[in-house]
Amino acid sequence: MEIVPSTFLALAAVLAMLLRGPYGAVSIFMALMPFGAAAAFNLPALGGASIGVADLGAVAIFGLVCLLPNSLERIAGTMRPWQPGFFLLLLALVCVIAALFLPRIFAGQTEVFGISRSEGQIGIVRLPLTPGTGNITQLFRMVLGFLTFFALATILRRKPDEGLVLRAMITCTLVQFVLGWIDVTAHAVGLPQILDPIRTANYSLLTEARMGGMKRMVGGFPEASSFGFLTLGLFGFWLQVWIASPASRAAPWMFAASTILLVRSTSSAAYVAAAVFLATFAIWTLLTRLRRTARRRSVAIAATTGMLFWVGVLVIFGAYQLVSPVTEFLDNALFNKMGTSSGVERMSWNSQAWINFTNTLTFGAGLGSVRASSWFMACLGSIGLIGTGLYIAFLLSFLRLSAPPEPALRTATLAGLKSGCLALLLSAMLTHATPDLGVIFFALSGLAAGLSRGALLESPPSGNRSA
Repeated sequence: MEIVPSTFLALAAVLAMLLRGPYGAVSIFMALMPFGAAAAFNLPALGGASIGVADLGAVAIFGLVCLLPNSLERIAGTMRPWQPGFFLLLLALVCVIAALFLPRIFAGQTEVFGISRSEGQIGIVRLPLTPGTGNITQLFRMVLGFLTFFALATILRRKPDEGLVLRAMITCTLVQFVLGWIDVTAHAVGLPQILDPIRTANYSLLTEARMGGMKRMVGGFPEASSFGFLTLGLFGFWLQVWIASPASRAAPWMFAASTILLVRSTSSAAYVAAAVFLATFAIWTLLTRLRRTARRRSVAIAATTGMLFWVGVLVIFGAYQLVSPVTEFLDNALFNKMGTSSGVERMSWNSQAWINFTNTLTFGAGLGSVRASSWFMACLGSIGLIGTGLYIAFLLSFLRLSAPPEPALRTATLAGLKSGCLALLLSAMLTHATPDLGVIFFALSGLAAGLSRGALLESPPSGNRSA
């Protein structure tokens, strides 16, 4: 085990979580999300795999839940049949089987794109299917997500406090905002090494990249796309809360902060995913809110947003035609992306993932064996038809979560968590290499599941205080 400077950050966070208890630990845990390039420690024995500070935080918060009285009963309550936790439990079992057995059963029967480490070089190459350390590390990452979901769902189920969720999301947003601007400012003043103590994971670091002459914002992440991924989830959450809860004083400021970060990230993946998310969000709003009973504020916001969107499109189109730096930036960020060697290579990953799916009789080549460029294709190639079906069942049951209409802030918070997860899912559909949606996705979905179930248990008409 290799100790790095950010190890002390991880230990301090875990100590603070232990002192605050499971409810106070939620904000501390969410504050660790922006430290995507910070390792709690590295494991040379597992090919240099890194355990991130957020990974250690996930284990810590699940451990805190296990220390609660009747912890097994409480955790089991999040696995009620036909609820999100139930499908996630089944998915976890499939992932274990897929990681440990499928690469051995189908060894040599198909070729996969995987990470090759030779002579200090790391690259994606096509190799015959064989068991490897990637199966263990990817299973570990998925298990971390599952533990995060069950821990946060259990905490919020026993105490459905929307204020706790909002404080945690504010903390996460502020840390992301601060780290992002420290990154950009440090480069501007000639001190790019200032964030090196939290960039200790064994990832390929693209912290010096520029686009259109502008430094790409990466904050505490290894590169702009992962920074944009978290930012997009925050953007989706705060957009929904701002629209649905006019009484929230923090929502407009946090929405503005996440919007600034999203634009400044220069992540083409985040831009495309944001456009798809906004279109989806607008359609959903039209179907669910713009009725006779809709509040004037909702109508006004939707109409204003639509007008601003079209004005923005016209301005960007004009600038693209007339201003050379804007033309260069948009070409690099969006329009020329698929024609690059990287874009062509990524599309070949998806094609090979489909071949892996068919060559293994739809069972998949094993979790951690396949690398694609789309979450859906990665799922098919890795965990097969059964695993992908359970994953989709989990997502659908999650999107159906509801809560009593009062208090309004709780309903808005639940809707915000679902909106943030939707934004992350859409981004993953476009770019994710593996079935893992990340600790942040399972954190938001766990908070939503716990808040929904806890609110329903508190609702007087239910008369049910068990589970």
